[in-house]
Amino acid sequence: MPDRPIFEKRNILVTGGAGFIGSHLCERLVRDAHVICVDNFLTSSVSNIDHLLQDPNFEFINHDIINPLDLEKLPELERFKIRFQGIQEIYHLACPISKRHFDDYKIATVLTNSVGVKNILDIAVKYGSKILYASSSVLYGPRQPGKLFYSEMDECHIDHLTSRGAYDEGKRFSEAILQTYADVYNLDIKIARIFRTYGSRMKIFDGNLIPDMVLSALDNRDIMISGDEETRISLCYVTDIVDGMIRLMVTPIDITLLNLGSDIEIRLVTVAQRILELTGSGSRVRFEAPYNHLTEAGLPDTMRAREVLGWVPLVRLEDGLKKMIDYTQSHRHLIAF
Repeated sequence: MPDRPIFEKRNILVTGGAGFIGSHLCERLVRDAHVICVDNFLTSSVSNIDHLLQDPNFEFINHDIINPLDLEKLPELERFKIRFQGIQEIYHLACPISKRHFDDYKIATVLTNSVGVKNILDIAVKYGSKILYASSSVLYGPRQPGKLFYSEMDECHIDHLTSRGAYDEGKRFSEAILQTYADVYNLDIKIARIFRTYGSRMKIFDGNLIPDMVLSALDNRDIMISGDEETRISLCYVTDIVDGMIRLMVTPIDITLLNLGSDIEIRLVTVAQRILELTGSGSRVRFEAPYNHLTEAGLPDTMRAREVLGWVPLVRLEDGLKKMIDYTQSHRHLIAF
């Protein structure tokens, strides 16, 4: 084997590739790379990647990453010549995500965010792969008084002993593991702290805000907003997030951590009214007292992403909501509660 093999196409591993963001990422990457999608369908769906399964540049592996994974032993991957060409890039998105069933997956979540990250990093060490980790804005904690924007330089403020610790602290611990491996093995790691994202393939019937609003409008039920007319939210469409992740992956080794999300707040009632207009629904918007456990999130300071990546979200809210409504209409009767 030559020291520097000539690659026909990059071999890219995407964990959590059948999930909401992961499936959009696979769809984008498969245009010019060999994509190995790893998922166990715990909170994702085969319907998200069904259109990719016949693509010769795509291969799906049903695997739980809390168990070691030897890609060279899988006969379905022989055509990608991993033994000789290795894995050039790893996008690590795997993590159980379910608002409605969060408590059911706590053990899986904490193990994925620890043992699972270690297993994927072992693959990166073996092949010298670049690795991008999909982290979360939850690390910044709830919005502090007088502070609206949060930059990569801000400290993380989370309570690791809450019922959400498996996810929140898991994400922070994952970042620590990644940085440790980078220091010891000189890996090129990237961390994308992703803020609120929406779009097609987002789980419906799972208690998620935007899908729930769309479902209510389609069923002519009142859209309930937790808060009042001034309650605000920032939303970034999934394909913009994917674009930012891909741009981050190709940056130099000294670029590690970046925020990805929308830095523009919009009133939640405006989002609801736009959904009603696009669906032609006769529903009304009603308000209820905020849930005690909900905290208001800050906005991402995206200056570094703009300067380093030349990245800004491009999908207009109306266009993103149209895609979300179309997806929900076509899938609502195909997905079990």
